[in-house]
Amino acid sequence: MLPMSRPSLHSLTLALSLAWLGACAATHDASDPATDMLTESNALLAEWSGPYGGVPAFDTMDLAALESALRAGMALNLAEVEAIANNPKPPSFENTIVELERTGKPLSRAFTYYGIWSANLSSPEFRAIQGELVPELSDFQSEITQNAALFARVRAVYEDSEARSKLRPDQDRLVWLTYNSFARNGATLEGAAKQRYAAIDKRLAELYTNFGNNVLADEEGYVLYLDASQLGGLSDSFVQAAASAASEREHEGEYAITNTRSSMSPFLTFSTERDLRMKVWRTYYSRGDNRDEHDNNAIIAEILELRDERVALLGYGNFAAWRLEDRMAETPENAMELMLAVWPAALARVEEEVADMQAIADAEGAGITIEPWDYRFYAEKVRRAKYALDSEEVKAYLQLDKLREAMFFVAGELFSFDFAPVPEGTVPVYHEDVKVWEVTDRRSGKHVGLWYLDPFSRPGKRSGAWASQYRTHETYDGQVTVLASNNSNFVGGAPGEPVLVSWDDATTFFHEFGHALHFLSSNVEYPTLNGGVRDYTEFQSQLLERWLLTDPVINGYLVHYQSGEPIPATLVAKIKAAATFNQGFSTTEYLASALMDMKYHTVDPEGIDPVAFEQQTLAELGLPKEIVMRHRSPHFGHVFSGEGYATGYYGYLWADVLTSDAAEAFQEAPGGYYDKALAKKLVEHLFAPRNAVHPAEAYRAFRGRDARIDALMRDRGFPVPSSNPANAGSSR
Repeated sequence: MLPMSRPSLHSLTLALSLAWLGACAATHDASDPATDMLTESNALLAEWSGPYGGVPAFDTMDLAALESALRAGMALNLAEVEAIANNPKPPSFENTIVELERTGKPLSRAFTYYGIWSANLSSPEFRAIQGELVPELSDFQSEITQNAALFARVRAVYEDSEARSKLRPDQDRLVWLTYNSFARNGATLEGAAKQRYAAIDKRLAELYTNFGNNVLADEEGYVLYLDASQLGGLSDSFVQAAASAASEREHEGEYAITNTRSSMSPFLTFSTERDLRMKVWRTYYSRGDNRDEHDNNAIIAEILELRDERVALLGYGNFAAWRLEDRMAETPENAMELMLAVWPAALARVEEEVADMQAIADAEGAGITIEPWDYRFYAEKVRRAKYALDSEEVKAYLQLDKLREAMFFVAGELFSFDFAPVPEGTVPVYHEDVKVWEVTDRRSGKHVGLWYLDPFSRPGKRSGAWASQYRTHETYDGQVTVLASNNSNFVGGAPGEPVLVSWDDATTFFHEFGHALHFLSSNVEYPTLNGGVRDYTEFQSQLLERWLLTDPVINGYLVHYQSGEPIPATLVAKIKAAATFNQGFSTTEYLASALMDMKYHTVDPEGIDPVAFEQQTLAELGLPKEIVMRHRSPHFGHVFSGEGYATGYYGYLWADVLTSDAAEAFQEAPGGYYDKALAKKLVEHLFAPRNAVHPAEAYRAFRGRDARIDALMRDRGFPVPSSNPANAGSSR
């Protein structure tokens, strides 16, 4: 996976885009005997106990208790909200905004377990419960956002300019974020419009859940089993992993190619069986599009129509205009301008890449024309021919455990974080694969938080890689430390053997760790400020990828899994020389998805046929026939399993403009990527403030100016445009 392919936790972990729950996920209950009794009676609501300020009881969580826990948690939360709404004292920052931050702790705890079942341990039993609960959760959200008395108090604080002038900047931003979360989600509506808004939200919640579950069903249901005669070109480590995956599914003696990217991509890259490559490719890219009970096309059409109707109630012309209003891009036009500035260069590079691949196929006498299932296979041949770079040779130096140690080293150098393994049994985990580390500040020795790692794929775990946090940092009622998690889908090796990963997977590992460092670095006071702006939140994680190719990591951690020898300088030189290799493919497949996302949400969706619209739009954009969207519409979970990335998938590119620009700052610094002064500014301005500072202001404080597209184009080996569209640091 490349930087822009990373699915992040925020889009998929929960079935709903319950932004309000983020604000409600506080960490201190009001002292109420009835509340205490209720939370103690259900383990999923109970206050976390044990070391490190309390940790989730993952080892004893019981799915049978989930429904009652969420229903009780919602009732408790609504009672807290009613108390704030009916407070006889005049509304103020403390008795309204801060009190809202204190609400919802038991429900937040229950949602932590819900998230684990949803993303890491899904099962038919959970999905049945999820289907029952989703409408109720939507009603719950609507009861809060449409509570007229509560919104009147929030608006009164928001409109009291004199009182707001006395607040700190982070407190004033909290007021704005709180008001905005109400106003943009139906609180200003009345009568029939308000009721319709709530009804739309409820139906969308159901559709998002169904969409995600359909994709997961296709990932679990379509597994290709091979015999020993069909393994041509595949590495020993991949074959061992495929045998293990087959054994887990009670297919002893066979080899399982699962319907996930972590299995599909290496198979398409190395398998010499073209007919099987075609089959694996078609199975993977048809997830959610098989005209069966798990088909998502009708769901997409209904989602688009309901989104459009909902924002029309608020006075917006389309969903994209509503969604981007409070993002860095601000308008769909600005986002499109950036994407279309890069698109022609990406298409031109694809043409060159296909010509190179076709030349090799012709020279070999293959008698084929390059098709999508050939792209990865022949790209690997071109890589070897042009750069003498063999992906399998590189993989021998990429041990998962060593990469983790490298990430810890970087965290120590830049953030002064130390990671120490927590003794097994000290902290509960939900699966034996999960390991836990304590994070401390090496300067003060103080506890910062815990880091959980769930690295391997398994049935019931959604595909991709993501980061999550079970508890956020805050200080308004005493300091609370962070519980962060990284989740991957690496294919486990044979027992006792090191797990070797591809260069792209190593980059992904660093990327997701960047999210965890963002969580752990937080110095904000209030829970809501631990959120983020969607076209900015990928920046920090994309930036951390750059440290994978720094000299200390190369020399200290990229060592051969058998000999222990460091990766040769000649091989490193080849990797660096090939840095822009295949950028046509990676940029084009990403941009195709990002452009489709924006197109879907800027047209009139009435009567839309997603299959026809996808085909027509991609044809108009000139997508080459050899490439498909990274995420085809029927399995585009970023966009249709929730609203986190809906009209926000462009944000990976927007964030990458910031990433490339910031990386050049480190390249220019006296100490390079380990320059102490610049690292201090990085943490102080770009990691620690989270959403307490507007992203544009934060970036200017770090860089001294807005980011420019030039660095991005240089990074990808594309021509630098004469103009500088959509400066990603600008708030315009």
